[in-house]
Amino acid sequence: MASDQEEDDFLGYSDNEGDGANTESDSDDDGPTAVDENGDFDEGQSVPDLNEAPQQVPELNEEPHQVPNDEDVAEQQTEAVSSSHLQVVPYLFDLNMPSHEESTSSQHQSDTTTQVHHKPRTPRISNELRLEILLFLLCRKNVGEETLIHGTVDLAVKEYGYTRRTIGGIWNKAKKQKAALNSYVVQNKYHNCGRKRIQVTYEQVASIGMGDRTCIRDLAQMLNLGPTTVWRMVMRKLIKPHSSPLHPGISDDCKMARVRWVLRLIMDISIPHEPTYYSMFDFIHIDEKWFYLTKKNQRVYLANNEPFPHRTAKSRTKIPKFMFMAAVARPRWGEDGQCEFDGKIGIFPFTDSIAAKRTSKNRVKGTIETKPIKSVNQIATRGMLINNIILAIKEKWPPHVGEKVIYIIQDNAKAHILQADPEWQQHFQQDGFTFVLTQQPPNNPDCNILDLGYFRSIQSLIHKKMPRTVEDLSGAVIDSFKELHPKTLSNVWMTLQFVSKEILKHKGNNDYQLPHNKKKILADEGNLPEQVKAPIWAVNECIQVYDEWKANH
Repeated sequence: MASDQEEDDFLGYSDNEGDGANTESDSDDDGPTAVDENGDFDEGQSVPDLNEAPQQVPELNEEPHQVPNDEDVAEQQTEAVSSSHLQVVPYLFDLNMPSHEESTSSQHQSDTTTQVHHKPRTPRISNELRLEILLFLLCRKNVGEETLIHGTVDLAVKEYGYTRRTIGGIWNKAKKQKAALNSYVVQNKYHNCGRKRIQVTYEQVASIGMGDRTCIRDLAQMLNLGPTTVWRMVMRKLIKPHSSPLHPGISDDCKMARVRWVLRLIMDISIPHEPTYYSMFDFIHIDEKWFYLTKKNQRVYLANNEPFPHRTAKSRTKIPKFMFMAAVARPRWGEDGQCEFDGKIGIFPFTDSIAAKRTSKNRVKGTIETKPIKSVNQIATRGMLINNIILAIKEKWPPHVGEKVIYIIQDNAKAHILQADPEWQQHFQQDGFTFVLTQQPPNNPDCNILDLGYFRSIQSLIHKKMPRTVEDLSGAVIDSFKELHPKTLSNVWMTLQFVSKEILKHKGNNDYQLPHNKKKILADEGNLPEQVKAPIWAVNECIQVYDEWKANH
């Protein structure tokens, strides 16, 4: 009996409430039920039991206004004891229903969210829109008066979606400005609010020594600012990061040689009116390049908790390397945009195949090994030109072109041969081809296609393959040369013509940045020229300077 009473008190039932019968006290509207107090169900609504099916419970007959005596109380207690065996007691709490505290807190959170986001915020009116609204109001002003036509403000509210207070504020401000004989100013003062950004002038940065601004931390210390503040200025492009390359020193004689070289690349008939460079389709650039087996530091991106890759070598200062000679021409494109000639003549290593003299842990005696040539001299260069470059040109050169006079352009390395070389004279004309060896000016890597950008593209692909042996390196270089898209090579040829313009502008000096003329965007729009035009003023000045230098020497 005591346990039943305590359980009823815990569940919120009173002594005179029944679970399934409607007595006069149940139908009375004087006070809410226990469930109604929790706010889960309305008064008079049936409450479903999610754990058990509803069962009929014996009704406790009780008169609403009759005071029970001792006998009636005893009788009711006896009936309650007997009915406790028939009544199904619900669970103390249902896991499928939220508790009173959770429902109250969730309801409070939803109410708070509703109050915060009840109405979307009207966007701040811009200065351009303020001017447009003012013009709208001035066009609907009464003639000779400073009042608006009736209904103008309502039209502006419907047209622009702002309140009457906002529209009226713009009009009242305009009236005050006219009364003061001032011009209409619609600019707001929103830019004056908030925290002001720190301003750094050009003189503050330029007055700091170059050694004191090699990193953001040093520059911030010299400007008495925080590193984060300086980094934000870099992101806003108020401070420009720059990697300063080391350029070769150029004498006056070398400058004039560069000017003469570039002027020879311009068609003579175009110089008086519109200087235009040759199309350069009959040029072939050759150059040598050391390719290393690996880099001292290789950046990779690892997964979380992935072990670091362990790379080893016998010596960090003696990494295996091979020298290659590459030859490239300008790619040719058809009218439909298809590549007719990719311009890749070939890339050839300076290596020898030698049989092993003795057995070791790595190979047995007699195994053919690839060894780099100990000295790349004129003999090796001449053999590379005659035995590899010329044969590759005859094999890959487009057969439909006209006269086959090809200029092979090389730098001024001592290992290169000249056109007057006796052995070269026996091979420079064959099978309808005429090969002319030409030397570019000294200290002039910007005028060679391979040094200008193509070797860098090949090298980036090689390091992606991560070769482990010298044989893998040779194959990786050749594969990277073949995989590189012809459009990359064509863009480098275009860059060569733009670099020639910069040489003329600076009168042979190399104090310029490599130009980036948005070649991809121009190509997508169909406006990328095949031949670049040089500025006529720069051409005339360079011709005058070169003539004066030649007269003095």
